[in-house]
Amino acid sequence: MEGTVCVVTGANSGIGKETARELSRRGATVVMTARNQERGEAAATEVRTSTGSDRVELLMLDLADLDSVRAAAAELKQRHDRLDVLINNAGLVLTRRTTTPQGHESTFGINHLGPFLFTRLLEEPLAAAAPARVVNLSSMGHRLSGGLNFDDLQWEQRSFSGVSVYNDSKLCNVLFTKELARRWADRGITAYAVHPGIVRSGFGGDGDAPGWFGTMIAMTKVFYLSPQRGSRTSVKCATADLESLVSGGYYAHSRRMRASGKGKNAETAARLWDVSEQLVGLAS
Repeated sequence: MEGTVCVVTGANSGIGKETARELSRRGATVVMTARNQERGEAAATEVRTSTGSDRVELLMLDLADLDSVRAAAAELKQRHDRLDVLINNAGLVLTRRTTTPQGHESTFGINHLGPFLFTRLLEEPLAAAAPARVVNLSSMGHRLSGGLNFDDLQWEQRSFSGVSVYNDSKLCNVLFTKELARRWADRGITAYAVHPGIVRSGFGGDGDAPGWFGTMIAMTKVFYLSPQRGSRTSVKCATADLESLVSGGYYAHSRRMRASGKGKNAETAARLWDVSEQLVGLAS
């Protein structure tokens, strides 16, 4: 990874921090994003110390706020004219319906719209580094989604279910990956959706997880993967020979797996892209 530039979102803890650590250990320049300055600086310092690399940067990014996403993308492009790997790692699950500063449902906004806009704004530096890669963290939860309801994509009309909304957002990650791979193939950019496994990290443990779901996480964490093991599939998709990977594919346990039928629907993937462009203000 010497000479490459890699961005890892949500890198101040858990899988994101371990992914950043491993890419740094392999010689990459790593840009770790965080929404909290103090926690982000502490994590970046830890990665620098543990890897002996001084090519570890911090970029402030709040995926809930599309203005923050635009500002972070602009700053990143000022720092680097190329981007070899973008890992959209950050995500969450919430217990109740809240909205982002732009009025979007928060789980959908943070897990899909924020990464979608961030990736779209970084198209040029990714293309400049071709062959470049985008890795989107999804979840096996995408299999439990009943499918995207484009008439109520942000759960304004239905009774809010934190886990169901999360599963839908993870389906969005898989569909976004599929469409990204198709649209940007001629620019030398590949894309991969990743299920990291059930990982012992900060996910779901900050009081935002739905009650029974949060309780389940707390009671069963002793059986979960370590964040280091949970980062392996992301690292593989970021570093393995391109010939060994399939762009647009869904990966878990460091190998390609079958996405759900809904996650392979090309028409839904194209529609989600178009709707997402409208929601983030990129539609022409």
